[in-house]
Amino acid sequence: MNPAPFTRALALIPEGYSEGSFEGRRWGATVKRSADDKRIWLYAEDLAGTDIVSFNLYLLEASGSTLKPCEMSSGKVIAFVLGYQPDKQGQPRLPAKRSASR
Repeated sequence: MNPAPFTRALALIPEGYSEGSFEGRRWGATVKRSADDKRIWLYAEDLAGTDIVSFNLYLLEASGSTLKPCEMSSGKVIAFVLGYQPDKQGQPRLPAKRSASR
């Protein structure tokens, strides 16, 4: 996985709760970023169905980015983050440069 497109797409999902679309369906997504920007947690659910996406992304200086999906494939997580379109987009919140470049 090339982390740059994933990291850029994740930065466009607002902190807290947002609603948007993914693959033509309405989704609700909650994103929490740690105060030190070393962990990003996302939980999203299909508002008209039962599908979910959940993961932690660890941004560590020594080892770079580590994606930890919660009981699903990395491919599903990556597809969601790259394809999710939040209704409201504010300023992207990119991680510190040291971890975004890995």
